[in-house]
Amino acid sequence: MGQLSKIKLPVSEELSRFNVLFSKTMKSKVPLLNIITKYVLNRKGKQIRPLLVFLTAKAIGEIGSSTYTAATLIELLHTATLVHDDVVDDSYERRGFLSINALWKSKIAVLLGDYLLTRGLAISVETKEYDILEITNNAVKEMIEGELLQIQKVRKLNISEDEYFNIIRKKTATLIAACTASGARSVTDDQRTIEKMNDFGIKIGIAFQIKDDLFDYEKTTLTGKPKGNDIQEKKITLPLIVSLSRATSSERRKVLKMINNKAPNRLIHSMIRDFVLQYGGLEYAQEKMIENKNLALDILKEFPPNEALKSLKMLVNFIIERKN
Repeated sequence: MGQLSKIKLPVSEELSRFNVLFSKTMKSKVPLLNIITKYVLNRKGKQIRPLLVFLTAKAIGEIGSSTYTAATLIELLHTATLVHDDVVDDSYERRGFLSINALWKSKIAVLLGDYLLTRGLAISVETKEYDILEITNNAVKEMIEGELLQIQKVRKLNISEDEYFNIIRKKTATLIAACTASGARSVTDDQRTIEKMNDFGIKIGIAFQIKDDLFDYEKTTLTGKPKGNDIQEKKITLPLIVSLSRATSSERRKVLKMINNKAPNRLIHSMIRDFVLQYGGLEYAQEKMIENKNLALDILKEFPPNEALKSLKMLVNFIIERKN
């Protein structure tokens, strides 16, 4: 049994039921939409986000209908953002398969993402889960702000470390925090508990994104995205930010010129990777990732132990040890 399968054990029945319910949620009276959503469902990833919802809920209470609603809203939102991201990034591959954008073109991809978001709104209204809707709505707002901030900084190539952390908190960590906060809200009204689980989600979300950024500097990658993809898109992430801050002004200008003025190729990726290694950018990013992991685990120490909480701790470690 793989590590992720072990982590899922305390909520395996709930996840199986959720998958059935989620498939029904995606159904439409439009045949083309059903063909596309079936393609999406057959290529779902590790399901980290609904897993976080269910584990958080079970760690502090009893899973009920509100938990299934929370997991459904999160998964609809996550799927919609992936579809829209592929359009924004002009990406034709997702998890080793052709993206919706590649198969059905950008117009249909955008409409699919919109459809998934409206399904989430409809389910929230139908179930009257307004508190959970508020959590997910705030996550959407933050994610859009983070994306726009990153686009602004990409144009100028002048991102600072503080700005980087602000961007990844908004772009990635807020959705992870929405998982843990909505999971908590589905089983308790205690605001302090919900806030703690929100903070927990922020910490592991930051660690998750730093891990993703580190993949870009590996010699080989199993992530499903091309190695050096961030450099290709002129996204300056933590390993490079730190290295640039430690380099001389002439070295800094040289590296930024390589990123900005040339179509990055294998040689340029290799040169930038060597630069980051030289100035300890990878080690610094790994330290920050571990720091956030430990802060997340410290939050979990405040809750009584049970099997779901144990799996949450295992999931935190899995996030930073994963190979893809």
